[in-house]
This record gives sequence, structure tokens and C-alpha cells, in this order.
Amino acid sequence: MTAQPQQRRDGGPGAADGAHDTKVLVSAASAHGATAEIARAITDALTARGFATTMIPPAQVSSVEDYDAVILGSAVYTGHWLDPARDFVTRFSSALAARPVWLFSSGPVGDPARKLVQAMAKDPVDIAAIRAATRARDHRMFAGKLDPKALGRAQRASLLVFRGLRGDFRDWDEIRRWADGIAEQLAAVGSSPSGGRPG
Repeated sequence: MTAQPQQRRDGGPGAADGAHDTKVLVSAASAHGATAEIARAITDALTARGFATTMIPPAQVSSVEDYDAVILGSAVYTGHWLDPARDFVTRFSSALAARPVWLFSSGPVGDPARKLVQAMAKDPVDIAAIRAATRARDHRMFAGKLDPKALGRAQRASLLVFRGLRGDFRDWDEIRRWADGIAEQLAAVGSSPSGGRPG
């Protein structure tokens, strides 16, 4: 089933700041849907603040020219972003560098006190190059979700060795706070005397 672009113009009666002219694209590469759910929470948070926010998977984005700001994310596997997110950066690097960009990753699962989980929480190998190419303002690593039902047989077998990794470790309050911080930055630029695209 092909995901369709989802756009929400404003947050309705609950919008904190009223409608904004700033158009925001939220795009995330997700292997099993957990990272897409993070992208949806970010989209909803920005929508509630009155921003015209569109959520589209990276492979389905044909241009970013219609957007004033971009939030790009990816699930992390073996220390790397997924190919659709990396390809997104390659295709649109010049356009991304000309507008505000925020990045997020989804990966660590399990008890954060464990060394294995701490290793998963390190920045992805490619993130330094991605930040440089996009001139991103921030990168945030969020904990992820591991559902054995979504894994292949070999991956499920590995869980017998690495116990304690299954479950949903996403912190929705942290995700919303990060999105709210982005909204504050965008609102501040939008209300400046110069106006125009956030720079």
C-alpha cells in the first residue's frame, strides 16, 4: 500500500499560535512504521501550532521548493540511515541548504543503562556528512520501537541472544518538546520584520 501525502493546514480551535504562512515538510524513512509514527507526532505538533505541515515519505518527494522548512528523519540500522533518507539528501542537498532543516534519527531500543543500548544511541555514521550537506540546525536521536512480529526469522532469532530489546521505548513527550522547539524557532522568524522564508 502506497502512503499518500498528508497535509494539515492548521490546528483548528486548539492551535496555539494561529495559522502561519510557513510551509513545513516532514519526511522520514521507516522500515517497519515506528519512525513514521514519530514523524506523524512531529507533524501533529507543528499542525497544532498552526503551521501548514505536509508529511510525505522520502522516496515520494519530487521537490522541496514549495516548502520553507524541512524536517527529515530515518530509522537507524547498523549505524546508518536508511537508503531513502540518504537518497533524499543527495537529490535535494542544494535546496535543503537554502532553507532551515532539522534532522532526527530513531534507533536505540532497550535499557539505556546497558552498554549495547548506549552504543546504539550514538549518532549514525552518516549524520556528520548529512548535517554538512543540509546545513541542518539540529539532529536529535530518539529511542525506537522493536516489535518481533515485524522482523524476519533471522532477526527474531537474534533477540534470543540480545534480550531486553523488544518493546516501545519512544518518549512521546520528548518528541513533542523537540517539535515545539522547532515551532518556536519558525514562529520567531515568521514574526520578524524581514518576514519571508526562514533563514
